[in-house]
Amino acid sequence: MTGILGAISAEEFLRDYWQKKPLLVRNAFPGFEAPLDPDELAGLALEEEVESRIALEDPATGHWELRHGPFEEQLFSELPASHWTLLVQSVDLWVPEVHALLDRFDFLPRWRLDDIMVSFAADGGSVGPHFDHYDVFLIQGHGQRRWMIGDPCDENSGLLADCPLRILERFEAREEWLLEPGDMLYLPPQLSHWGVAEGNSMTYSVGFRSPTLAEMVDDLAVELMSEPHDSLRYRDPPLTPELANDTLSPAFLAQVKSLLNTLLEDDRRLALWFARYMTSPRYPDLDEWLEENPELSRRIRLPASIMGRDVIVQDGHIDAENL
Repeated sequence: MTGILGAISAEEFLRDYWQKKPLLVRNAFPGFEAPLDPDELAGLALEEEVESRIALEDPATGHWELRHGPFEEQLFSELPASHWTLLVQSVDLWVPEVHALLDRFDFLPRWRLDDIMVSFAADGGSVGPHFDHYDVFLIQGHGQRRWMIGDPCDENSGLLADCPLRILERFEAREEWLLEPGDMLYLPPQLSHWGVAEGNSMTYSVGFRSPTLAEMVDDLAVELMSEPHDSLRYRDPPLTPELANDTLSPAFLAQVKSLLNTLLEDDRRLALWFARYMTSPRYPDLDEWLEENPELSRRIRLPASIMGRDVIVQDGHIDAENL
């Protein structure tokens, strides 16, 4: 039994909910003590090395504005009393107490975790109705936020025109819940949702990596090109005079498929690439900055299980002695 899933087991969650349907867990974190307060979150947003955004909505006109950090301290005193949200990415890299929350998700592969984004929303604040391509656990840390759940979406779902955020043009709530501190809501990919603060509110969003196939193939291609002696090369099928024309014979496509299959069947090669790719740091240049600021340096050691083998990943490097 995994505590944060309430009355259901990890096996039930993975079978019935993971990447399938939402799950609300009341009091998933009993007596939850927020690792940081709104002022500390705003302080992070002042730092150049920290990725942050502010989304503002004009409720009278429906106009949205998106600002990118780092911000000046004075800005926060100039913001309106309502309808704005501060979002700070990868807070787990900067606050050990936030990073410790990841230990509670030990029923999922550690290398699938991306980061913990923390948001502060003034009353009425949100980022509009939208959908994500990744799984997310939303932990209510302070105040209340009302979450409305709609229909599944895809790339054909209409978005607001001339809007800096990916806000759905149409949204109809099918279910809604008011989350209190310690409550948690799991949302699978591509499910439309809308969270609106009722009073000042803070949410911890535990997100998971979900790269596109194009992104993965592009990265794999770069890795292949970096190899000095790549033995995988295209070779023609047995040729005949009949193949010497402008028509692309299926025989040539079969050769291409065979070449690709040779790569895909190389488990060791794919394991090394996939382990590196899925555990590569979100901010590759951060290591150098941390070396120059040792008081803020905190290395993270992530055990990953790839192809049934133990792989140790530290700072984006792979120890693959046993592969």
